[in-house]
Amino acid sequence: MITQRLGGLAFGGDYNPEQWDEQVWKEDDELMRQAGVNLATVGVFSWALLEPEEGRYDFGWLDAHLDRLHANGVHVDLATPTASPPPWFTLAHPDALPVTPDGTRLVHGSRDTYCISAPAYRAAARRIASALAERYGDHPALALWHVHNEYVTLCWCDHTAAAFRVWLRARYGSLDALNSSWGTAFWSQRYGSWEQILPPRATQWHRNPGHTLDFSRFCSDEVIAAYREQRDAIRAHSDRPVTTNMMLPGYQNVDLWAMGRAVDLVAIDFYPSAPGLDAAAEAAFTADRARSFAGGKPWLLMEQGTNTVYHQGRTLAREPGDILRQSLGHIARGSEGALFFQWRQSRAGAEQWHSAMVPHAGPDSRVFGEVTETGAAVGRLAELAGSTVSAAQVAVLHDSDAWWASNSDGLCSPELDYLSALSSAHRALWNAGVAVDFAHPEEDLSRFRLVLAPALFLLSDTGAENLRRYVAAGGTLLFQHFGGVVDDRMHARLGGYPAAPLREALGIRVEEHRPLRRDERITLSDGSHGTVWSESVRAQGAEPVATYTHGMLAGSPALTRHGFGAGHGWYLSTRLDEADYNALVARLLDSAGVEPVLPGLPSGVEAVTRQAEDGRRWHFVLNHLDEPVPLPSAAYDLLTGGPVREVPPGGCVVLREERPL
Repeated sequence: MITQRLGGLAFGGDYNPEQWDEQVWKEDDELMRQAGVNLATVGVFSWALLEPEEGRYDFGWLDAHLDRLHANGVHVDLATPTASPPPWFTLAHPDALPVTPDGTRLVHGSRDTYCISAPAYRAAARRIASALAERYGDHPALALWHVHNEYVTLCWCDHTAAAFRVWLRARYGSLDALNSSWGTAFWSQRYGSWEQILPPRATQWHRNPGHTLDFSRFCSDEVIAAYREQRDAIRAHSDRPVTTNMMLPGYQNVDLWAMGRAVDLVAIDFYPSAPGLDAAAEAAFTADRARSFAGGKPWLLMEQGTNTVYHQGRTLAREPGDILRQSLGHIARGSEGALFFQWRQSRAGAEQWHSAMVPHAGPDSRVFGEVTETGAAVGRLAELAGSTVSAAQVAVLHDSDAWWASNSDGLCSPELDYLSALSSAHRALWNAGVAVDFAHPEEDLSRFRLVLAPALFLLSDTGAENLRRYVAAGGTLLFQHFGGVVDDRMHARLGGYPAAPLREALGIRVEEHRPLRRDERITLSDGSHGTVWSESVRAQGAEPVATYTHGMLAGSPALTRHGFGAGHGWYLSTRLDEADYNALVARLLDSAGVEPVLPGLPSGVEAVTRQAEDGRRWHFVLNHLDEPVPLPSAAYDLLTGGPVREVPPGGCVVLREERPL
């Protein structure tokens, strides 16, 4: 656990001293002490300096900086620089440059200019990782290894094609099995030799959905294999934990459940896509996913921007107080600290306008003032290190296969977006103030009173049977529209939707999908409103809770409830407006007996509880409102070091729960 080396929670960020001179380094030493920095990520994009030509390493400059940081009381998260190959590599190995689906080979001049399946790239990545680990594996400053950076680059080149065929042979064993799985009898796609199979490159019209799904699975496995090669090269020389930073919330080139099992510590990056309260909800969504991928264990916020919101193609500024609130929001939900990209804002280069802990304006600035305030706050929370978030009673189901499948060509509506459905389900629970985990549809769900399944377009036979057992054993399940309609081969379910075992638990049979027109809004019998989607649903034991009131569906079920075994299966066949969906989720929480973390708080006030193995508990309360919020009773606040009775406007408290004698 890195917090044992740090003596508390982590605070700091990416540090690129190679961009600056000695005078700035001296200032950095002083400012890091002032801000409470205890962990710096070093070397992420330094391959050209570390290995100026193939096989010749220059570690002198890095030696000096690691020694300097150690002398200054700052530990190091040392990165392998493999996300940005140097010019000499791409000149020597032009075949290792990435190729787009339309066949365009990209050129050097940015980051991520590599094909992860290219043998020359993989060999070079292993060599630099091994060389760094051999030199710094037991350096006293070293707390953590950081492999690569944001594994998101995909490639469709001939190296990828060769590796994909190897993967397919291992998965299917025979061409007959592959042809059956992909349904290649359609459109004369039957393959007669492995060499005929290519990645799903740009083509005339729709690509084969089984082909594209398997390519996504292959890419994920290839990324994880590349990570493991570097991880194992490091482990041969060092006992420090090894991780990589997952890019959340929207990048889905890797099965994050599988990557969570491959790393020693789950680490993520967070850059909100909207300002204000939406950013706070998105931070909670991202943090709850990270904790879930970590199996409930502590994880780490590796990157965030101090003053950055990327919204609809624009870069917006965060509001005052956001740095502290969003940092504490991640810590509340299990992070072992709060790190940023980056320490000092670059004066040149492609990300010179990316916000930083020390902005272009320097330390005499609002941003650095808030960074220092946040560092002091994180420093006061040392006693929380190693604690975990109290167990959630509610889960949202998350499956990478379902996400990839929902991106297939030729689906019925472009508005059936997996990420927005997932985040909307989480947002409704966040609005209700309850603790939330994410879970895979095939895992044991018995610990949850309520499970939401908002976007399981693909659902395996194993998953369908698992959900049936969950309901029969006493759980409450909300399964939503266009769910369970294909199996894990992308074959449509026959005999009605969803999969047969789940139809039994839900007491319904979907016969027909009826997507709505763009901007069409329909009214249900209970006064709620739906958009995007509707379905012809036949009740087979289920009780209609709300019916359609329009067209051929008038009078047919839109929302149903079915008692099955000891539990209840709910089915929602349209996309409800946000307020109506919130009301439905609140109703389900009430019927399942799920209480808010801290009852009585108004909407816009967030509460999360962390607890230690010895029973100690701490309640985070984050006020996203412009008015003070009273607490039920006075409590000791770690941030102020004294009793508090209310949370100030836009403020935060971390309340230590007094244990009974």
